[in-house]
Amino acid sequence: MQFRKYQGLGNDFILIDARKTESPPINPDQARLLCDRRFGVGADGLILALPAQGLGDVRMQIINADGSEAEMCGNGVRCFARFLADLDGATPSGSWRVETPAGIIVPQLLADQQVSVDMGEPFLSPSAIPTSIDAGELLPEAWLEVAGEQLLVAAVGMGNPHAVVQVDDLDLIAFTELGSELEIHPAFPARTNVHFVQVISPNQLRMKVWERGAGATLACGTGACAVLVASHLRGACAREADIELPGGFLHILWDAANHLQMVGPAEFVFSGYWPLEENTELQFTKSIDCSTDCSQGCLDPENCPSASARANAMAVLDKFSLNQLVDLANESIEQRTIKRIKGG
Repeated sequence: MQFRKYQGLGNDFILIDARKTESPPINPDQARLLCDRRFGVGADGLILALPAQGLGDVRMQIINADGSEAEMCGNGVRCFARFLADLDGATPSGSWRVETPAGIIVPQLLADQQVSVDMGEPFLSPSAIPTSIDAGELLPEAWLEVAGEQLLVAAVGMGNPHAVVQVDDLDLIAFTELGSELEIHPAFPARTNVHFVQVISPNQLRMKVWERGAGATLACGTGACAVLVASHLRGACAREADIELPGGFLHILWDAANHLQMVGPAEFVFSGYWPLEENTELQFTKSIDCSTDCSQGCLDPENCPSASARANAMAVLDKFSLNQLVDLANESIEQRTIKRIKGG
């Protein structure tokens, strides 16, 4: 099974094209193996391209590194768009209607490896997020006890749940302890993504990400959208801002139509093959040894490293008769012998 790996601001994903299959070819256990950074390929999640079931062009399924399924992922959908473009040869301004559990998402390719995504409307109703935090005047917000500390937590839905905590200095918080505890807090029955945000200016925010099912990651697109929404409704920033994540910047605009527009990079990392047999080692394209790995048939016929050599050999065989080949071989031996004698 062929896979390709992409990353958006260091948030990395394994992508598999399953648009011609009737059912997903990967189960949660296999996804965990592939995402494992020591025993697998290594990724924050695995994304499948599946046949559309409704009005979209394609369906996207996201499996977290722990085998759980995610409703939506902003960095993932940008990587998904770049993946489709690389497979299908889309134009630089190509776009797709992508079916997700969070609804139809429309990513569009831009120049310089950038992808623009209409992330849709934010969810501020507690039942839609979901959260047990009561709806406030502007957004669900409450003081929660987390790892022995009292945190003012805002809840925002982007098709998946987000908890947003504003802090004075990101470098001074117990990030891992607070993030892991808040992810599983009873106020979020489906668990939650956790984001700590520091306001730099009305148009610049800085954030750290603890993703549900993946832990600390370098970026989260839906999280950046949730952070902008919560920070704006709290009066801390404008409706448009550059958001600095550990992996780089995303540009987020909350437009007049109540949609979040996200612009950020998505880049190809490498491709490889995973043997269909379970619990076997991964084999990558660059490490294929034709003499051993392809004993039962070529693993990569479209990019076979020995195909060119075989083609040249066949061209020589077609050009000369058997007697001519024997004469060439004898002549070559004689010339090498003469050179050896002269050199001695």
